[in-house]
Amino acid sequence: MNVLERFHLWRSSDAVRDEAYRIIFQAETRSGKLFDLALIVVILSSVTVVMLDSVPYIADKYHGVLRIAEWIFTLLFTVEYGARLWCVASKKRYALSFFGLIDLLAVIPTYLSILIPGGEVLTVVRILRVLRVFRILKLVQYMGGADILLATLKASRFKITVFLITVMTIVVIVGSLIYLIEGPENGFTSIPRGLYWSIVTLTTVGYGDVTPQTALGQILASFLMVTGYALIAVPTGLFSAEFVQQNAYRRQKSNMASQKCPTCGTLEVEPDSQANYCRYCGQKLT
Repeated sequence: MNVLERFHLWRSSDAVRDEAYRIIFQAETRSGKLFDLALIVVILSSVTVVMLDSVPYIADKYHGVLRIAEWIFTLLFTVEYGARLWCVASKKRYALSFFGLIDLLAVIPTYLSILIPGGEVLTVVRILRVLRVFRILKLVQYMGGADILLATLKASRFKITVFLITVMTIVVIVGSLIYLIEGPENGFTSIPRGLYWSIVTLTTVGYGDVTPQTALGQILASFLMVTGYALIAVPTGLFSAEFVQQNAYRRQKSNMASQKCPTCGTLEVEPDSQANYCRYCGQKLT
């Protein structure tokens, strides 16, 4: 093979790589949309197969067929992951990205099941790959609401931390008291067992596997139940108040008009009004 033939081969392989990148990573093209939609169908089908295989009467009849289908899906995902690594410019950047890690985790469990029986159940993590539907259906523009929620959680983290510390203090005190009052003969064999009962009671879950039998223990349980109802409203109120503030801040920020100076490039921002001249160079703004 001469130099010219090698050059044409290199150019053709580079063109194939570019075309593969457009199909796999760019949902704006028709082929890209079809690829992503087909991928989502395969993902949902593979998750359905794993779920069906966990149903006893279905697994008894079709376990072999379901396992073959699972291996076919895994091989498809393996080839797809290899294609993604092949066509991206920075393989390390993709491999360490969120979707890159999810794509890798989508193929590992089935291979892991060879060493650890039942490991294929972890393939349900593939459902996370359906998050690409936001990109396909152009729903990214609605992710601003998620940004507000994250900002709200970040802004209220100290208040919620204080609240959780208070709750854990109540749990430890009441759990120790119920252990002292009831004792091992009524099922409270240790303080950690009492802490478990306190959490279950405080959250109003009430499994009923451990219950106080003495009058004093039942009075303490009643107090904890009422306290639980009162505490449920606290984090909701904290989060709601912070959410309103964050939403108001975002609206105020979006209402601020901005202009870029054509001369010096300074960005002029004026709330509810428009600046006429640049504050730095004096250039008239249009």
